[in-house]
Amino acid sequence: MRQPIARALFIAVLAIACLAFASVGAAQLRNPFGQIGGAGEKEEPPVAVAAQFSSATAHLPARLFISATMKPTWHIYSITQPAGGPVASKIVLAPSDQYRQRGDFQASPPPKKKKEEAFGGLVIETHDGKVVWYAPIEFAPGIDPAKVRIEGSISVQPCDPSSCLPPQKLPFTATLGPAVLLPEEKQPKAADASSAAQGDSGAPNSPAFDPEAMVVDEQAELQQTALPLVLLLGFVGGLILNLMPCVLPVIGLKVLSFIEQAGHSRKQAFLLNIWYSAGLISVFFVLATLAAFLGFGWGQLFSIKEFNIALAAVVFAMGLSFLGVWEIPIPGFVGTGRSNELAQREGAGGAFAKGVLTTILATPCSAPFLGSALAWAIYQPPAIIYSVFAAIGLGMASPYLLIGTFPELMRFLPKPGAWMETFKQIMGFVLMGTVVFLLTFISWEYVVPTVALLFGIWFACWWIGRTPFTVDSATRVRAWLSAAAITGVAWLVSFGWLAGIMEGRFEDRIDRRIAERLAETGASGVAMGPTRQTTHTDDLPWQAFTRANFEQLVDAGKTVLIDFTADWCLTCKTLETAYLNTAEVRQLVNAHDVATLKADWTNADPEVTEMLRLLGSKQVPVIAVFPARNPNNPIALIDGYTQQSILEALQKAGPSLPERKQSGSAGTAYLR
Repeated sequence: MRQPIARALFIAVLAIACLAFASVGAAQLRNPFGQIGGAGEKEEPPVAVAAQFSSATAHLPARLFISATMKPTWHIYSITQPAGGPVASKIVLAPSDQYRQRGDFQASPPPKKKKEEAFGGLVIETHDGKVVWYAPIEFAPGIDPAKVRIEGSISVQPCDPSSCLPPQKLPFTATLGPAVLLPEEKQPKAADASSAAQGDSGAPNSPAFDPEAMVVDEQAELQQTALPLVLLLGFVGGLILNLMPCVLPVIGLKVLSFIEQAGHSRKQAFLLNIWYSAGLISVFFVLATLAAFLGFGWGQLFSIKEFNIALAAVVFAMGLSFLGVWEIPIPGFVGTGRSNELAQREGAGGAFAKGVLTTILATPCSAPFLGSALAWAIYQPPAIIYSVFAAIGLGMASPYLLIGTFPELMRFLPKPGAWMETFKQIMGFVLMGTVVFLLTFISWEYVVPTVALLFGIWFACWWIGRTPFTVDSATRVRAWLSAAAITGVAWLVSFGWLAGIMEGRFEDRIDRRIAERLAETGASGVAMGPTRQTTHTDDLPWQAFTRANFEQLVDAGKTVLIDFTADWCLTCKTLETAYLNTAEVRQLVNAHDVATLKADWTNADPEVTEMLRLLGSKQVPVIAVFPARNPNNPIALIDGYTQQSILEALQKAGPSLPERKQSGSAGTAYLR
């Protein structure tokens, strides 16, 4: 009796230790790159180079930006340094038929100039801190800028006050991104007559939001990170992903597998874990393909209703199998008392399928360090994108590969017995709860048709389950064909007929709600924004994000906080509850008069997708704070966040500009 208790205590302590590690990682979310390294690291070079290019706008041509950042006390020389003195910097672009340079490179800020007597009074031009060289470029007809990679190098000679290093050739690869906001371009644009008028309070005009001029400092720093460090972050993020709540419903699958393997040979245990890991990693390669060639971000598949409906159907059928309604015909996938042959051995197909399902259900979650690795990878060439996703997959698979290599680790698990049947049935109810979770972010008008489809699948699974295992193959095939026909009919009834009815009812309800809202606001003549009613005293006063609503708030001189979230993102909901909707954050939001917008990415709203792209991200959660005095330089928290990081971002952004009046067609309203 004591041995099972001791094992249970060991497993509990191990789980608590893993969760503590994840918590430590979450506390470092604000700047994970700054937390890795030690005295044994190679010293950083004195000059770091990064590059990107922007697309053409109505006012500016496409431009290539090359930045060099010098360590303190170090400097380099300009590209216009006169001959006869120090070595001038030199930019060389690789030949390409996809683009051409349309003008000379210019430096921002301009170099510092000083006559140097050591060179016979020659003017020496230097850059320290950070310099950006930019030049106009033009793409060949029919070329998609998003697929262009501009390669080249810059030769510089780093010097400090006491010595100079030999000239260094620093390569770079530029990809499409937002235009770099140069210091001379940071002045507010001249406003038109309708927006230039100041209110009675005499408040200054707020700068206009210009997506082409937007630059996110955190992303510019992120892109300078070395590939090995990103691969390490991806591996650690994949490892922690095993502890995320999205994965827990299917962890029971692997627990049962480990227990079954405990009595098998070391070779068989190793091969089964290899198959499981192969299924897990295969999904990451599919996700890498979607990211590299279709622009899909992490978890974005859950914004496709067809994917959610199909996944709900698969998980529901698995839950029915766990509850004994039918038997999935994959050796070792479930194993019930009615099939001794299937219960006695784990199959390669079952192990592979478990790995696939585990990974698919993990994608609504994001782990510490995972967001940084993915945000770095999205603008890289396909080969690097595949490398980062492979690192994440290996990190997630590593515990299973470790157990497969050292199966003696499974001795801490309890011995097989009758309790496994009870555990399996409990896991069946957990999977049914997962189905409910999937239904929560399917569009409302499709929830009832999806439930109807699940009833049809239930009937089909029951029809297969009532067929004895002892019947001949022809009878079994007829049972499966009948079940497939039942499922097909259920699909046609659910989405060919019932879905249309529910869509009509949903639209009618929306129309009535709009009419009621207009009636409520008609008396005052002032339309109210769609502010969400809060259910907790610490909830922020959220408004629904639209591009028009956001730009109106920016024009009104507001500091704006946007929470990019999705109903399928459990990490988003956890962080919002723990760190965002808190008394401390609400107090600072109120004190700085910050407008708060909720950008719902549940169904991949195109406006939300475009704003995420401007911020350099393709996944949620993301918090972005747009300062009232410089909305084109937002503060983005992409690799998750903590309460402290939000408070720091709000303090850095500063308060909204003083209240001012703005006239509209409905009369004069005060923008608060």
